[in-house]
Amino acid sequence: MLAWLTVTMVSLKREREVEVDDDDNEDRVPAKIGRGRVIEDRRSRHCPYLDTINRSVLDFDFEKLCSISLSHINVYACLICGKYFQGRGLKSHAYTHSVQFTHHVFLNLHTLKFYCLPDNYEIIDSSLEDITYVLKPTFAKQHIAGLDKQGKLYRAYDGTTYLPGIVGLNNIKANDYANVVLQAFSNVPPLRNYFLEEENYRGIRRPPGDIMFLLVQRFGELMRKLWNPRNFKAHVSPHEMLQAVVLCSKKNFQITKQGDAVDFMTWFLNALHGALGGTKKRSSIIAKAFQGSMRIFSKKLPHPDLTPEEKEALLVTEEYQEQMSESTFLFLTLDLPTAPLYKDEKEQLIIPQVPLFNILGKFNGNTEKEYKTYKENFLKRFQLTKLPPYLVFCIKRFTKNNFFVEKNPTIVNFPITNVDLREYLTEEAQVTEKNTTYDLVANVVHDGKPTEGAYRIHVLHHGTGKWYEMQDLQVTDILPQMITLSEAYIQIWKRQGSDNGTNHHTGV
Repeated sequence: MLAWLTVTMVSLKREREVEVDDDDNEDRVPAKIGRGRVIEDRRSRHCPYLDTINRSVLDFDFEKLCSISLSHINVYACLICGKYFQGRGLKSHAYTHSVQFTHHVFLNLHTLKFYCLPDNYEIIDSSLEDITYVLKPTFAKQHIAGLDKQGKLYRAYDGTTYLPGIVGLNNIKANDYANVVLQAFSNVPPLRNYFLEEENYRGIRRPPGDIMFLLVQRFGELMRKLWNPRNFKAHVSPHEMLQAVVLCSKKNFQITKQGDAVDFMTWFLNALHGALGGTKKRSSIIAKAFQGSMRIFSKKLPHPDLTPEEKEALLVTEEYQEQMSESTFLFLTLDLPTAPLYKDEKEQLIIPQVPLFNILGKFNGNTEKEYKTYKENFLKRFQLTKLPPYLVFCIKRFTKNNFFVEKNPTIVNFPITNVDLREYLTEEAQVTEKNTTYDLVANVVHDGKPTEGAYRIHVLHHGTGKWYEMQDLQVTDILPQMITLSEAYIQIWKRQGSDNGTNHHTGV
């Protein structure tokens, strides 16, 4: 915000005095200096060019780079054409642009101060506050506390109406796999509330040279843009967020190449947890919202090529006895039954269906599943010991081998509300876990072929109780019963009564 202090005001004709501001040493506003104070320029509050500002072209979602020098340093936005330029002193790109195109009003993207060029004086005018708010939205605690209690529609500067949080994300080229995950997490209240208030993570210290904290900063900025009630347009570009993803993932996830939403979510959750100072023992907002725990019972199997006698001999040794271990998880992987290949009378492939509770049976403590590694085979069974406030399911649709990826099109039948998971808890946990009933809040869908398909997401708006479908920039409302007909891939369930989020193994 503008950091000007009025010091004296003897008469209306007397000039105001303000403290020296050291944000731009290299090209500071020319002014008379007396006793450590700068005399404010008379023109600062009477700039004649404010009516030339074109808010419809302003877009602060992209990287803050000079469009000519590609430098990050001292970058200004031209508020007439929307382009970014470096510097504002003589011979600087912003100065040259102002003279060449007679564009006079500029905003320093770092200090949030406005300047008139080429005259080079600071502009002080309250009518510009909407621009600084779009560039850097801020949320008071009272505002955050009321986000899920109302469903007021807001009108963007371009005339479109929108619900904060239910906002389309631009698909730059092939990043819809990341968009749906970012939109899902932006509608998890404890995670959203934490990132809306920068104070929550600003003080976290990271080792020198660590770039992972950039992920935290960019995700916070994106969250505040998605929930901004004063946007100029009813959609947001995740450009800066995704650039941080490309950098921090060492290009494992790209903007230009389709990725897998579950792979991205796995990496993103763990990367955020680590960047926020979380470890196996130390918690973070990620762990508080999503981390549960389970018991894993594992039994080694003899090699199938052995004779029955050799197998029997091995099964009585200690190495082949069942072992129990405890593990935490950030999401649960649900396995689909193999899709049958039979067709109906019209030679159309029949799409099989399976109830959610059938595939949840993996975690009842009795169902055994064989896991094969390069050298050994194991039988495993699982039972939950602690349920998180927000439970993430990943429905395993894709099978990868050396040659291609296969997709299982099985439809999972699930209720939208009141899914009780008590039967999947150990007896001890059934006593300690008071509330085990969950409601769906987000549903990520994959449509089409494994490598060519597209993603969309269904999210519940807590304030209105209505469901919305988002696919890139498109936002439409949807009936809850339509959600269950989709090829669900990732789901987020909220434990009833969980208004706030209260060694990482990421999924089974």
